[in-house]
Amino acid sequence: MTLAFIALIIGFALLTWGADRFVIGSAAIARNLGVSPLIIGLTIVGFGTSAPEMLVSAMAAWEDNAGLAIGNAIGSNITNIALILGATALIAPLQVQSTTLRREMPVLLFTMIVALGLMWDGGLSRWDGGILLAGLGLMLVWLVALGSRERRDPMQAEYDAEIPSQMPMLKALFWFALGLTVLVAGSRVLVWGAVTIAQAFGVSDLIIGLTIVALGTSLPELAVSVMSAMKGEHDIAIGNVIGSNMFNLLGVLGLPGLIAPGMFAPEVLTRDFPMMIGLTIVLIVMAYSFKDRPGRINRIEGSALVAAYLGYQAYLYVTSLT
Repeated sequence: MTLAFIALIIGFALLTWGADRFVIGSAAIARNLGVSPLIIGLTIVGFGTSAPEMLVSAMAAWEDNAGLAIGNAIGSNITNIALILGATALIAPLQVQSTTLRREMPVLLFTMIVALGLMWDGGLSRWDGGILLAGLGLMLVWLVALGSRERRDPMQAEYDAEIPSQMPMLKALFWFALGLTVLVAGSRVLVWGAVTIAQAFGVSDLIIGLTIVALGTSLPELAVSVMSAMKGEHDIAIGNVIGSNMFNLLGVLGLPGLIAPGMFAPEVLTRDFPMMIGLTIVLIVMAYSFKDRPGRINRIEGSALVAAYLGYQAYLYVTSLT
């Protein structure tokens, strides 16, 4: 058991560091190839911060732990909105200025509805996984087109300040390859530790995925959002979560469908999906601009989001004991 907890901690550390190096390397490669900062931010940075979830999901499904993979995808989305954005707003209230974000938020909600429709029969088939991954490809195309049109979006300047512009191509390729290697190793170690702990405590892989694994794989999003908010880059802080959640729904959920298709626990549809959709709707209402109210998440709203996360985690703990 001690070794499993050590593996869990090492896995989280490797995933966090590997994701950071992967994003830096891939963003620098794209910058050297002349890709605009906004496109890099919308696609590569979003994909990079979701890379831990994708690799953990793939590894868990490959080892016949699809429940952990599904729990990781949905739990990460809940963690991103309730804990990460809530905690970030407590540190620095967030204001939404980007028109790109306002266009992404309804797409995120639509993506959730599509994923829910595919999973409504209580299982994830290879067809479902293929449709979700095809949707990921379409989303990337849409984001590139969106980034190409929005030349004056406030996020353009924020990403321009954050993405490395003077990194030799060889060094960028080195960080990209090393980051990817560390991500693979970290995901393997983390899945072994998480499954071992779940078996020792007699809880399901789904619960472990929704709680410990979801929190650990969301650490890159937490780091990006908090650091961005402290620098006054509010649109990046929120955009990071929205983009990551879309990648999780399409990529992280799609992988277990392709690798290990089958039925999943009914609680996913009756408990976890409603929580995720509800939080998404709350986020859209908070962040969207209305005539009498600018789009922002203040400290009171941030406190409410964190309280919702803690309440959900407490509910999972209590129900897992019965």
